[in-house]
Amino acid sequence: MILKPSSSGSLESSGEMNVYYADNFVKSAQKLNTKQQAKLTGLIVLLSKNPFHSKLHTKALSGEFVGIYSFRISRDWRAVFRFLSPEEIVLIEVDHRKDIYR
Repeated sequence: MILKPSSSGSLESSGEMNVYYADNFVKSAQKLNTKQQAKLTGLIVLLSKNPFHSKLHTKALSGEFVGIYSFRISRDWRAVFRFLSPEEIVLIEVDHRKDIYR
């Protein structure tokens, strides 16, 4: 189950961050199996509360990806996002770790 944005396009939660979804993120997240989608749902809630929570293993990317961050869904799957503002995140894509940084 993937968290769906509200009518305003944000994820409503008790956290302080508004989370938005790029079209490519929604499309790529739907390709995950049900177990991975369920885990991603929980991680998005955690991300909205604290983007640098230790369970996320958040990493700032470098080179051509400066300003982009990734977090782990599982050992092999990653999600990438960027900050729109100090209170807003946009999720960009989900992919296998060997492909996400290309």
